[in-house]
Amino acid sequence: MLKDLPRDALLRPLTRNEVVGMLIRLTIFGAATYYSIKWVVEALDPTQKQKVEAKKRAEQLMKQIGVEGVSLTEYEMNIASHLVDPHSMKVTWRDVAGLDEVITELQDTVILPFQKRHLFKGSKLFQPPKGVLLYGPPGCGKTLIAKATARASGCQFINLQASTLTDKWYGESQKLTAAVFSLAVKIQPCIIFLDEIDSFLRKRSSLDHEATAMMKAQFMSLWDGLDSGPNSLVMVMGATNRPQDVDPAILRRMPATFHIDLPNQAQRHEILRLILSGENLSNAVNLREIAERSEGFSGSDLRELCRDAAMYRVRDYIRKQQMRQIAQHFQLDEEEESPVDDTQLRPVTQLDLLFGLDKIKESKLATVSPSNLREVPLD
Repeated sequence: MLKDLPRDALLRPLTRNEVVGMLIRLTIFGAATYYSIKWVVEALDPTQKQKVEAKKRAEQLMKQIGVEGVSLTEYEMNIASHLVDPHSMKVTWRDVAGLDEVITELQDTVILPFQKRHLFKGSKLFQPPKGVLLYGPPGCGKTLIAKATARASGCQFINLQASTLTDKWYGESQKLTAAVFSLAVKIQPCIIFLDEIDSFLRKRSSLDHEATAMMKAQFMSLWDGLDSGPNSLVMVMGATNRPQDVDPAILRRMPATFHIDLPNQAQRHEILRLILSGENLSNAVNLREIAERSEGFSGSDLRELCRDAAMYRVRDYIRKQQMRQIAQHFQLDEEEESPVDDTQLRPVTQLDLLFGLDKIKESKLATVSPSNLREVPLD
């Protein structure tokens, strides 16, 4: 900067205009340097575009759920992009069949402290549990129950995934983990949901990576260090089909546990009635027979059974249409063919359900490991 000044200016005091000009040039040079370095850093970060999109999505979700006037950090914005509006969830208790006892206990243990907190403001004990664990075989409705709980309680719902907390930069995962709980406190009442919690918070060992071990330790310390006073309305809910793999320290922080087991015959009958409600069924359909013959089926297996049974009538309709087109092509007598109504399919029959039952049984047998099959003696 000094070399641009006249030579005699170096031997005399600078005038006001020269000082102002030099300050302006220094300011422009500093701003250009700052934005150049910022552009290079953003260009080197492959996740920059995703962060910008996540910030926009988070702002929309915060406005949608009615949380305004809350200042969020960059990391909290990243977590807020995984918020789910409880009122937008279409899952209610009416969509869960065969789990009346579990639903009643959830309503008394989890939902009641959220909804009736104003009745016991002075109590230090009347508050929701810090953690709730839903465990049981896959396909039995654990995630469905979590959604219905969030909708019934009216809490903000953070659908947290392990990939959200992982970052290639050292220390970023810990900042994101801290942002989960700080955001939950700001928007409480809030439920932090971790599906397949065993994959994220499994038992710690000496083989764990340093970053993973630190993230688990910080998650547990923040969980306990959460504003756990009587006014705290933040809860962590997890779902898993392998509870034995979850770290014991995590299980200790989840005092409310609910076992979602495979449905029995009466529960399977209720699930079938719920799934097939509103469908065009034949009068000869006997759901009790299907429930009796579907021993060991989960709720998702029963849904797949009903979906496959409903597809048989669609296949029959398409085949009739194809045969009709072939008959028209060869100019056969169309009067001998029975007319097909293009706007209505035939009802689902008992035979459709039995075919679907056999198909699901075959697929379940195909997934069984040969080592688990007992040898059958040959005659």
